[in-house]
Amino acid sequence: MAVLGKFSLAVLLLSLLVLCAGLALATTDPELKQCKDQCKHQRQYDEDQKRECLDRCEKYYKEKEEQERKGEGRREEGRGTGRRDEKMQELYERPCEWCRMRYEKEHHGREEEKEGRKENPYVFEERHFTSKARSEHGRLDVLQKFTEESGVLRGIENYRVAVVEAAPQTFVSPTHWDSHAVLFVASGRGTITGIQEEKRRSFNIEEGDVMRVSAGTTVYVINRDEDERLFIVAFLRPVNIPGETEAFRAPGSQDHESFYSAFSWELLEAALKTDRRKLERILNQNQEIFTKASKEQIQGMSQREEGGGIWPFRGESSGPYNLLHQRPVQSNNHGQLYEVDRRYYEQQLEDLDISVSFANITRGSMIGPYYNSRATKVAVVVDGEGYFEMACPHVGRESQTGSTYQKISSRLRRGTVFVVPAGHPVASVASRNSNLQVLCFEVNARGNTRYPLAGKNNIVNKMEREAKELAFGVREREVDQVFGSQSGQWFFPGPRERQWEGRADA
Repeated sequence: MAVLGKFSLAVLLLSLLVLCAGLALATTDPELKQCKDQCKHQRQYDEDQKRECLDRCEKYYKEKEEQERKGEGRREEGRGTGRRDEKMQELYERPCEWCRMRYEKEHHGREEEKEGRKENPYVFEERHFTSKARSEHGRLDVLQKFTEESGVLRGIENYRVAVVEAAPQTFVSPTHWDSHAVLFVASGRGTITGIQEEKRRSFNIEEGDVMRVSAGTTVYVINRDEDERLFIVAFLRPVNIPGETEAFRAPGSQDHESFYSAFSWELLEAALKTDRRKLERILNQNQEIFTKASKEQIQGMSQREEGGGIWPFRGESSGPYNLLHQRPVQSNNHGQLYEVDRRYYEQQLEDLDISVSFANITRGSMIGPYYNSRATKVAVVVDGEGYFEMACPHVGRESQTGSTYQKISSRLRRGTVFVVPAGHPVASVASRNSNLQVLCFEVNARGNTRYPLAGKNNIVNKMEREAKELAFGVREREVDQVFGSQSGQWFFPGPRERQWEGRADA
């Protein structure tokens, strides 16, 4: 027994020596040292961020060692990858840019495999929306995070899309959001009221109206039409947690408590100078978010103002801005493109760096191909059907000849959301049966330029003769026969040889 005890002690000491040697090696590992050096020299980090960065370096190295030791066998057997992915997910977060870059480089194949499981990471359908409130009188749906199923849209992970639909003569309960919002009235007519800085202002709204609502503004809406549903698209930029948006309701309902209910009755009695019985009667009414209103109530709320007439409480713009009442920036028989003018953008949207445009593509016609220089386009189909095609280098596969471009395409219908990153050539085609109407929110809009790839002003037509011949390897005349044949601009007749339905392969 004594011999066995000495043997165990020797094994323990040997293990400790090996562990210490391993730790010493880790501290001198070139990659770990490089990571820590980068943390220490990040001028934008404060001391806490530098310590957190150093800690992430250690975690990265330990996780890497564990994967090298155990990962291969588990991957072959299909076990254990979920837990490791959870551990490594934090490395995408700052501070530790070096960790993120190394992880992406070393796990590029796994990320591509993960993204491949989503058939098209740029397109979102009805199933990607979550219902926050729904009844016979209306609905509030919010689109999932753009990065939920794929990392290719990390550039817009702090933006969300929501839709509000209210039945005729329906009141939408007062709510404030921890997000800035840009609203677009896709159809219908109503009245929207906002309370900000102790002032209440109301404006009638109709199809084509654009308005900006600052975070924290209490807003309520009424559909004043007797027949048509009111449909509003909201583009949200959260101000608290990136990509997370929350609605705060003053009145409560069966499914959504009032935020007042989070406070104690004693505190509310003191703050509102009202006894508990009266408070309970008001706060426990369980009013639904969408409530039917009487004609008298609708009339009382229609364009009723208090304290002036500026919406939405910043700049000098009086009332909502109707996009469809403006002169289109591009127009011909095959479509029209509308966008907010520079004055409205500078007054209302410049600090958000978001622009709004609307394309009405005539049935059987197309817009593009073109690309944005720096803006990422989040497009919402508000009416009609069709399809789009986009050239993308991110989901393609590298070959011996270099990078390849993947054709991203999808059928478009009312409610479809699709994203076009900056620099990605794209074209949209309307079906032969209906116009295709697309609402576009463009992120990073400041200084953006649309570059046409077809039409008389396309980029190839602007090149010198020598540049054309050197770039394409043929005489200028042959290049011009291809790129100089189309005399139109932006909107063109669509493909006629094939049925458009067959062009929506992913």
